[in-house]
Amino acid sequence: MNILQAFKMAFRSIWGKKGRSALTMLGIVIGIAAVMTIVSILQGLTKKSMEMFEAMGNNKISVSAYANNGMNIFDDIYDACLQMDDLVEGVTPKANIWGVVTYGTKNSENMDGEPSLYLGSEQYSLCNNFQIARGRDLSKMDVDNYNNVCVLGYQASMNFFDLADPIGRNIQVNGVPFTVIGVYAKKDDFNEPRWSMDNMILFPYTASRSLGTTDLGNEFVVKAKNAEATEMAVIKLKSFFTNLLGDQESGKETKGWFSVWSEDSWQEQSQDMAKMFSLVLGGIAGISLLVGGIGIMNIMLVTVTERTREIGVRRAIGAKKASILTQFLIESGMICAIGGAFGVLIGTGLTVLGSTLLLKEQIYPAWDITLGAVLFSSLLGMIFGLYPALKASSLPPVEALRAE
Repeated sequence: MNILQAFKMAFRSIWGKKGRSALTMLGIVIGIAAVMTIVSILQGLTKKSMEMFEAMGNNKISVSAYANNGMNIFDDIYDACLQMDDLVEGVTPKANIWGVVTYGTKNSENMDGEPSLYLGSEQYSLCNNFQIARGRDLSKMDVDNYNNVCVLGYQASMNFFDLADPIGRNIQVNGVPFTVIGVYAKKDDFNEPRWSMDNMILFPYTASRSLGTTDLGNEFVVKAKNAEATEMAVIKLKSFFTNLLGDQESGKETKGWFSVWSEDSWQEQSQDMAKMFSLVLGGIAGISLLVGGIGIMNIMLVTVTERTREIGVRRAIGAKKASILTQFLIESGMICAIGGAFGVLIGTGLTVLGSTLLLKEQIYPAWDITLGAVLFSSLLGMIFGLYPALKASSLPPVEALRAE
């Protein structure tokens, strides 16, 4: 018997008992669909997270620090970063201030999502991965000369000016006029303005006086040149703050408090968590495959019992053990392959539906996941069908012919 004949016989056997075959495949269908959906959506979620981290900027170091005497320590941080120019590209405050922004009849309080207002240095866009789309960015001269200028995020520009060019026009913050000198390019695709990184307005930190405050807050961002430089810069910044404010771990009274951490670690933690969830949820879905495989073994043992006389006849006319073994392995593998194919179709549909609801975009399973699912299901069928196939091929011809 050749392989083609074995496939034809297996198909006839499966088709002849359609109901039983469908129920046998059910565990494989559910398991493959679950694994595909979980893996694909988690991959999409991980990719979305990485895109968000990239939009926020790589090699960023977040610094929280304050002095007990209330002094502004940004100048000290700035000077320290200048001395680390081999490691650091830029540094900026990240002071979030409150204010009512108006332009003509438009008022930020009446908008769906008020813009975030930030005070920063001329290196704010470098540290936070913003790119200029129109006009120009903040300059050192704007900072040094206390210029009342601002740069709009993409969403803030749309909220106040729609498609009109805002460059050179004045907006008011708490009644104080600021000239728009630039607009940043779009960074994210959030449809909700209140959550968008683009719904922001940047002012020189020296413009704080015009806004009635001199407090730059306690949050600062340092941009390192690369991943290796980030690790070294964190170490040096911690040493700098220990000398400036005191050793927080010594138990002695200090001049203030500080915290320095790399945001690259968040990316690593996010990837590690995604892998952990994939393993846990994949393991749960794998239980369904195991149950489905046991079902395959059970039904193939029943099939061997039903076809004992047929096996005896074939052995009596010269069929070899290898032919009987191959026949039953192909049949069990085909049942799982068909179940796997249906599982792929259902898994693809669930992936598209789940990604649309959760991630607001359509994600399709990668071709390697799809191909791997079908091949794995076929292999699973052969593994669980091996014992019934061995039992069938080992039946003595005389005893098999006596079977009713």
